[in-house]
Amino acid sequence: MEVSDISHRIIADLLAARTGQQLTEGRRWRIGSALAGIFRERGITNVDQLVCLLADPHEGSLSQDVVEALLNNETYFFRDRIMFELLRDSVLPELAERRTETRRLTIWSAGCSTGQEALTLAMLFAEQRARWEGWRIDILGTDISQRAIDVAKRAQYTQFEIQRGLGVTQMLCWFEETAKGWRPRPELRKAVRFVRRNVLDTPPDPGRFDLVLCRNVLLYFDRATRARAFERLASACASDGYLMIGAGETAVGQTGAFAPVGRTSGLYRRTSALGELSASQRPARAAG
Repeated sequence: MEVSDISHRIIADLLAARTGQQLTEGRRWRIGSALAGIFRERGITNVDQLVCLLADPHEGSLSQDVVEALLNNETYFFRDRIMFELLRDSVLPELAERRTETRRLTIWSAGCSTGQEALTLAMLFAEQRARWEGWRIDILGTDISQRAIDVAKRAQYTQFEIQRGLGVTQMLCWFEETAKGWRPRPELRKAVRFVRRNVLDTPPDPGRFDLVLCRNVLLYFDRATRARAFERLASACASDGYLMIGAGETAVGQTGAFAPVGRTSGLYRRTSALGELSASQRPARAAG
């Protein structure tokens, strides 16, 4: 579908104003495909007509629908599995040593989409039940998309969704098949909670999170907005906390608040704590 320059700019400005995300020229193609459902539902024939409707002050729900449709909610269980193996085998045990007095870990999955990432984290703990016996594990999932958060709270996944990233053993162990889809078992559901929140907003519980995951979110921001996001993520982290971002993202040259852990792509530590750790204490580099 052809998108004029002015229509592209108006829709891009709307997305940026509501979410901070950039709809660059390279992502211009998404407008037609992402909004196809809205066109069908409302009888809209082209993007220019849509832009005219967006100018109507009585069409507030339309603008929100457009923003929701343009958000990328791509996710699946154990996405980039090697990173979760790194968390399981190195990061979480190291944090456990530092939290022996409180026996509590708090984790924030920022940009959690429809909940698979937060539930994957819950599975890491559930699969090592003996190690974490007596611990309080609090996993918070947030996303700017209300639709995504509603799905995460509902926690009912289709056959296609449940099979993405999960082996048969994990699927049958941690999920129950119901008439409405596959539902995580109670021990997973009670370990996670979901709230709508923009990562650019003041973070929940500043300075409290031992681990923050914000993967494949920052790449949609321009440099200034990305710097602001890093400030928010840093203020959320405990002084010795970890940040995990996407493999295609980097904090190097973007912020002074985090430094990479070894040569592990995507894993960072709050810089205020780096001097306290010897090389032997830092999590091992992921294989491969």
